[in-house]
Amino acid sequence: MREDLMVQQQIDGPWQHMVGVIMLNQTSRKQVKQVLPKFLQKWDKAEKLLAASEDDIKSIVTPLGMTNIRVKRLLGMSRDYLTWDKNDAKVLYGIGKYGSDSYEIFFKSNYSVQPTDKELLRYLKDMDYGANQG
Repeated sequence: MREDLMVQQQIDGPWQHMVGVIMLNQTSRKQVKQVLPKFLQKWDKAEKLLAASEDDIKSIVTPLGMTNIRVKRLLGMSRDYLTWDKNDAKVLYGIGKYGSDSYEIFFKSNYSVQPTDKELLRYLKDMDYGANQG
């Protein structure tokens, strides 16, 4: 099983997972691994983030680039998350195929998704390999 996936290392629950997904967009895992712990130390749930100022959020996420877009997605996703039925992650603002596929795999144990992301594909392959070793 792949233990180096960012979403498994530093998150607690679906909201934090979606924060990680938004942070990963158009940047490297290495950068996210430096920013995500600082972010989650300050805001560990949607309600706390929604009470924050945009300038405060920007001060943390700026190293990832696309600062204004990222802040808009983080806030929009967090607003949606408060009323989300935990079914389809694509209904959350700023969450696309990668976020939806990773949610299905890690939170719903749905291994039948067809991801295009190389890390998710590798994870599923490793899961299948591990299952066949027992």
